[in-house]
Amino acid sequence: MSTNKILLKFAKKGINLSPEAYNKVINAENPIDFASSLIVKLKGDKFSSKDLVSVSGQTIDEITGNAVKTENNDQKTLTKVVEETPIVNETKPEPPKEEKKVEKPTKTPQKETVSIENLKKDSDVKEKHINEAIVEATETVKDEKIQFKRNLEKSNVEYDFKIIQDTSKKSYTSGELENLISYFKSRYDKLHNILSKRPDLRNAIKIADIDDSQDSLTMILMVKEIRSSKNGHKIVEFEDDTGNISVLFSQNNEELFAEAEKLVRDEVVGVIANKSNDSGFAFGQQIIYPGVLRIPEKEMDFGIVFLSDVHIGSLTFLEDAFSRFIDWINCEFGTEEQRRVAEDVKYLIIGGDIVDGIGVYPNQEKELAIKDITEQYNEAARFLGNIRSDIKIIIAPGNHDASRVAEPQPAVPEEYAKALYELDNVEFISNPGVVSLDGINVLIYHGRSFDDLVMAVKEFTHERNDILMEELLQKRHLAPIYGERTPLASELEDYLVIDEVPDVFHTGHVHINTYRRFKGIHLINSGTFQTQTEFQKIYNIEPTPAEVPVLHKGKYKHFKFL
Repeated sequence: MSTNKILLKFAKKGINLSPEAYNKVINAENPIDFASSLIVKLKGDKFSSKDLVSVSGQTIDEITGNAVKTENNDQKTLTKVVEETPIVNETKPEPPKEEKKVEKPTKTPQKETVSIENLKKDSDVKEKHINEAIVEATETVKDEKIQFKRNLEKSNVEYDFKIIQDTSKKSYTSGELENLISYFKSRYDKLHNILSKRPDLRNAIKIADIDDSQDSLTMILMVKEIRSSKNGHKIVEFEDDTGNISVLFSQNNEELFAEAEKLVRDEVVGVIANKSNDSGFAFGQQIIYPGVLRIPEKEMDFGIVFLSDVHIGSLTFLEDAFSRFIDWINCEFGTEEQRRVAEDVKYLIIGGDIVDGIGVYPNQEKELAIKDITEQYNEAARFLGNIRSDIKIIIAPGNHDASRVAEPQPAVPEEYAKALYELDNVEFISNPGVVSLDGINVLIYHGRSFDDLVMAVKEFTHERNDILMEELLQKRHLAPIYGERTPLASELEDYLVIDEVPDVFHTGHVHINTYRRFKGIHLINSGTFQTQTEFQKIYNIEPTPAEVPVLHKGKYKHFKFL
């Protein structure tokens, strides 16, 4: 990167470097990444706008931890001089009575620093999960950039592209009680239809039809409330469209109790129970999820790239890494083999939060490099407009985008993202949405309901979002819990039921890459192009930035751009 480009990079963020500071940047091992890291730290709360008028070399040292503490060095020097001074006479003359004896300077023993980390027990330290599939598939895209003219003309590639589900123009709700009733009835009916095809639930009865002659009950029910008994058993209040029934799941049956622990409000499951003397109470014997059957593997002679949570407009957006990614997808960066993979890419899916948005959380403006939503989308268009035109780009919204917050979210509106709409190779769909890419069905969901699942079930974590994705497939619903952190619109129809089993399930939101195969389905979370945010620091969430998953001819690949 030239001198002008380095200075311009800082100037765009309102930062001026002194000559000494500039030399430290340009002489860093990787000036581009070092500059990006400095900008993020300089734009934090610690430094005011006055501090950025002329950033000194000393400030750079303080940020990087290379500052020298003069006081400590002076003390060490003084101690060393005293210790090394030779003694001329071994017998010391008695000092005059008026004078006080001069003590030999000695080192002051340093107290051991006590911190929270020192006090932690080994058992308190969370073991980091290693995703073996990602480790095996990962390779860093090497700096072997080649130059040639990009494909700037209109593409003549034929795409077998279909939008299977897009709620952008179907969504309707007036917010009245009747809508809410229709919404839950739609959910129950759809999932009842899936569950009733299970052999063990074909003879399911309604709660109102339970009579005294029945000892064993087979039902399809919606979870209304969950609580624990005094003895630690799980009591779940279920309902259907005819009534309510409470079912106890004993902790003595460990396997069944573990399944009951994963139940959440408002989901629909099959329940087999033994009736008690109380007509409104039963003892649980089995929980049956809607689930998914194993799907056959489809042939695939092309590549799909998965992105989400790019967060263009944020101070922590990794602009240089994203530029390297674009160079790679244009076949201009990486090894020959890595460029061959790029040549086969036919589709790019962006599953939400392409920009950082405005007013998404309190004091967000302090963390924004671009403070206007339209300008953020304009910047996104500048990046995506550099991608070769024979790649079809599919964009769905996330909770940071300029779409309504409640799910299902309609596609990003042209009103804010006109520059993106002007790109010939871009398609917009809702969140969630389903597309068919040359016969490969991809379910795209941003993933906000992960937050609710993690809060509701103690064994779930953001880090293992592949397990969360599996759980949503088992429940056949993308956001089963109503009324928590994930805002859900009370539509006349519940569009978050997973009607058809996809070949690929793609999510984002948590900024952590994961991958696994579940019953033949590729579960992919595409991570982020943003460094750790203040919110993530509070909750100890460690992102995996600038790591891009690729499904290349049916095989998973994982490229790093940092």
